[in-house]
Amino acid sequence: MGAYRADDDYDYLFKVVLIGDSGVGKSNLLSRFTKNEFSLESKSTIGVEFATRSIHVDDKIVKAQIWDTAGQESAYYRGAVGALLVYDVTRHVTFENVERWLKELRDHTDANIVIMLVGNKADLRHLRAVATDDAKAFAERENTFFMETSALESLNVDNAFTEVLTQIYRVVSRKTLEIGDDPAALPKGQTINVGSKDDVSAVKKAGCCSA
Repeated sequence: MGAYRADDDYDYLFKVVLIGDSGVGKSNLLSRFTKNEFSLESKSTIGVEFATRSIHVDDKIVKAQIWDTAGQESAYYRGAVGALLVYDVTRHVTFENVERWLKELRDHTDANIVIMLVGNKADLRHLRAVATDDAKAFAERENTFFMETSALESLNVDNAFTEVLTQIYRVVSRKTLEIGDDPAALPKGQTINVGSKDDVSAVKKAGCCSA
């Protein structure tokens, strides 16, 4: 296998959603991770945008489809296996609202969803309004991952997404192994869905016919 693999050549496709209050930097986290771009012109996201990027986890290619939207509606969450719940470390109210976002997320997604609490804009040290320890304590209490990021300085952005994707991969590969032990296991060439039937996140199986 050469170093070059086609863009649509991946082993797993995972849908990850970005949620949190308006203006916390979700769109810049998305563009920093997928295009390594940052825009100082902050404009509200209208409708739904998504971008993709593939990373290596173990020896697999994991393709992330990352969704960003202004107004959440239940369809947005459909099939999501990971989420970055973002607040702005300089605006305490955005951290207070994290609890509400988390409830909405959990109401609309599979129990196995991997959640990362993200304190963005960590470069604005002199304006900090949310203590790292408070966020860490919240994340521990709610059993989520936690990281502080700066889309501006490119701090921890890759780490946050990569950690979420790696953890999803761990969950999914465990599930796949469980399926593998089942005598009525799926024939090669079929898609294994994680979660609901209309899940976009899937495991591509090598082998026979893709219908």
